[in-house]
Amino acid sequence: MNKFDHLKDDDSGDHDDPAAPRDEKTEMESSSSNSSSNGRRKTITPGAGEHPLQYNYTFWYSRRTPSRPANTQSYEQNIRQIGTVASVEQFWKFYSHLVRPGDLTGHSDFHLFKEGIKPMWEDEANKNGGKWIIRLRKGLASRFWENIILAMLGEQFMVGEEICGVVVSIRFQEDILSIWNKTANDQVTTSRIRDTLRRVLNLPPNTIMEYKTHNDSLKDNSSFRNTKIAL
Repeated sequence: MNKFDHLKDDDSGDHDDPAAPRDEKTEMESSSSNSSSNGRRKTITPGAGEHPLQYNYTFWYSRRTPSRPANTQSYEQNIRQIGTVASVEQFWKFYSHLVRPGDLTGHSDFHLFKEGIKPMWEDEANKNGGKWIIRLRKGLASRFWENIILAMLGEQFMVGEEICGVVVSIRFQEDILSIWNKTANDQVTTSRIRDTLRRVLNLPPNTIMEYKTHNDSLKDNSSFRNTKIAL
């Protein structure tokens, strides 16, 4: 049994419904309790009696205007760290107050990464890695996002420290789910991540999955173009 299972029914709420009607700015500021009053970030630890996660994880949010050319500097300006969790209970408390990906508008992304890893191609933990990409029709993002983050936090991928984080990207025509790993040229690990994704997301056997190295993304300044197709 996953350590999330015995808490899900009591603590998760109804995740098919939107979060309480609060605007996105308010949701992004809901993590203010994760910083001390003098502005310095304090270490997040599990509370008494809580179930610790194997790693601390940080939520990030980004949004940009598609018509503006993207570059590293503008991306860093648009991405915001919104909270860090260290236990199962902290995760559900934080997650239950976030808007669901399906309720986001425009060109928006939620990121959940191990604490200390920025969701950027150039980050030291990411620079030699890549990501699996799954394109979703509109309406599926919220459910698939929840399933993939529970699999990651519950250590279901069984690839050691290879997983860096996951991203859900809301776009006008489709939504995109991706999971980032550290070592792009490790075919055994990337294949295991792919196969675990198929299982935890219950994907049909003919689902097209794509992989792209972060080095290739840096070359063409694109997250989702020029990917390698894998069936």
